[in-house]
Amino acid sequence: MTRIDFQTHPSRYRHWKLRFDGRVAELVMDVDPAGSLFEGVELKLNSYDLGVDIELADAVQRLRFEHPEVGAVVLRSAREGVFCAGANIRMLGRASHVHKVNFCKFTNETRMSIEDASANSGQSWLCAVNGTAAGGGYELVLTAEHIILVDDRRSGVSLPETPLLAVLPGTGGLTRLTDKRRVRRDLADLFCTTEEGVRGKRAVQWRLVDEVVPPSSFEATVQARARETAARSDRPADARGIVLGPLQRSFTDDAATYSHVRVALHRAGRRADITVLGPQAALPADLAGIHAAGDAFWPLLVARELDDAILHLRLNEPDLGVFVLRTEGDPLSVLAADALLEAHGSDWLVREMRHYLKRVLKRLDMTARSLIALIEPGSCFAGTLAELAFAADRSVMFSGRRSGDTHGPAAMFLSTLNFGACPMANGLTRLQTRFLGEPGSLAAALEKTGTALNAEAADEMSLVTQVFDEVDWDDEVRMLLEARASFSPDALTGMEANLRFAGPETMETRIFGRLTAWQNWIFQRANAVGETGALGRYGSGVKPDYDWRRT
Repeated sequence: MTRIDFQTHPSRYRHWKLRFDGRVAELVMDVDPAGSLFEGVELKLNSYDLGVDIELADAVQRLRFEHPEVGAVVLRSAREGVFCAGANIRMLGRASHVHKVNFCKFTNETRMSIEDASANSGQSWLCAVNGTAAGGGYELVLTAEHIILVDDRRSGVSLPETPLLAVLPGTGGLTRLTDKRRVRRDLADLFCTTEEGVRGKRAVQWRLVDEVVPPSSFEATVQARARETAARSDRPADARGIVLGPLQRSFTDDAATYSHVRVALHRAGRRADITVLGPQAALPADLAGIHAAGDAFWPLLVARELDDAILHLRLNEPDLGVFVLRTEGDPLSVLAADALLEAHGSDWLVREMRHYLKRVLKRLDMTARSLIALIEPGSCFAGTLAELAFAADRSVMFSGRRSGDTHGPAAMFLSTLNFGACPMANGLTRLQTRFLGEPGSLAAALEKTGTALNAEAADEMSLVTQVFDEVDWDDEVRMLLEARASFSPDALTGMEANLRFAGPETMETRIFGRLTAWQNWIFQRANAVGETGALGRYGSGVKPDYDWRRT
C-alpha cells in the first residue's frame, strides 16, 4: 500500500457530504463502494475503511473551527434502509495486523473527538438512524448524544462481531454500552451475541437508542431535536470561522518536514527524531490578532503539524519503535502563546485551539511507541511544549553548557496550562499523573510557574527522569536509545500502556487500555484471521474452524 495521507478537504471527499441550515449541520454518510484504500475491496452497504474515517475526522475538525454558527450536527446516512454496515470485512481480512490495530485506534480517536465536541464545544451531535446500523456502524451511532431510530420494522442496531467474526467491536462499542448508555450487563451480553440485533421499542427499553419514531414523523422529529439542541449551544451564531488550509509539508525516504515540526528517520536505530519548533514570528497582540492569524496562529499550526506527523509515523513507519522528542526555540515565546490561550480561553476559537492541543497530546499518549524527551540547550520545553516531556516515558535533561554552543544551559518552564488545560485520558493532567503519590510535588511545581528551571532544579522537583552533563550526555543518551530499540516491541507496547495511565479509570482509558489491548491479541488468533478463521470464511457459506480451547 502506498503512503497513507491523513490530510484531505471537503472538495475531495468521496464518502461524506456536509450540509448546512443555519445553526444545524448534517453530515451524511454516502460511502463510495469503489473508494477503498485497498485495491479490489468494495465498500458495500456504507461499510468503511481508514479512508472513510480520515474524511470523517477532517469533517469533525472543520465543523469545530470553520463553522462557529453550528450548534448541532446530525449524523445520518444517504442510503435507503442502511445506516452503516461497520468496518469492511474484506478489508479487515486483507489488512496487516499493524494496519488493523492502528485503524481501530484512529477510529476510536475520531469518535472521541465527536464526543469531545458535544461535551466541550457547544456543538452537540445527534444521530438519525434510518436503517440497519451494525458493528462499527452502531459504534459510530453511539458517539452521538441523542439517537433517533426509525420504527419501520427493518431498521435496528447490532454489535454482531463476536458471533459472526470472532472479534470484538473495535471502536469502543462494548464500553460505550455499559459506561455511556448504562445498558444493563446481562442485556448487553444478550445484545452482543445476537446477530440480528434489536429494533423498535425494545431498543429504547434497553437504552440502545433514545427514541423510536414512525417513518411518517421521522424527518420532522430529527429536525425538531436538532433545532432544540442548537438553541442550547453557546457557540456564537454570528461569528466567522477560520479556514483550515493545507499543511505545508514534504516527505522523503528519511524525513518529514513541516514549517514547525521536523521528523528525521533513523532506520538503522529504529527511531524517529521529532523536533517541534517554538514560535518563529511575532505573536498576535490580542484576540482580534488571533482571529486574524487563523490557522497560522502558532499553537494551532504546530498542533496540526504534530498531529499529522504522529499519524504518518503510526501508519507509514511501523518499524520505528522509538520517538525522540526535542524542541527548539525561545521558551519565553511559548509562554507568551500560552498566556494568550489562557487570557482568551472563553472565546470560541481559542477554546477550540486549546481542545485541539489536548487531543493531539492524547494522540501522542496513545501512540504505541517509546517516547524519550531530550531537554538540551536551545530547547523550549515550556508550558504546552513541556507537556511533550511529561508525556514521555523517560525525559533526560542536559546540565550546564555544551562546549562551542552559544545557547545557555537548558531550562524548563511551567505555565498555567500545565495544570488543567490538557488532561489525559484518565481525566488528570500529566503532572497530576506524574505526582499521584506526591501531592506536595504538584503544589511545589505550581509555585514555580513561569520560573526558569535548570537541570538541577528540574531534577530536584522530579520533573525529569535523569540529568547528565556534557561528559556523560552522548554516551548515556546513545545507550538509552540503543537499549530501548533492542527490546521486544510487543512487550514495550504492553508495558508503556500500563504505566502511562495511572490513577482513575475512565471510559476512555477502558476503551484504549482494555479493548485495544484485547483486539490487538484477538486479531492475531487463528480463530479470527487464520486460513479457516471467521474473517477469512465470512460470506463463503462455510463455517469457521475454531480452536475451542480457552486460553
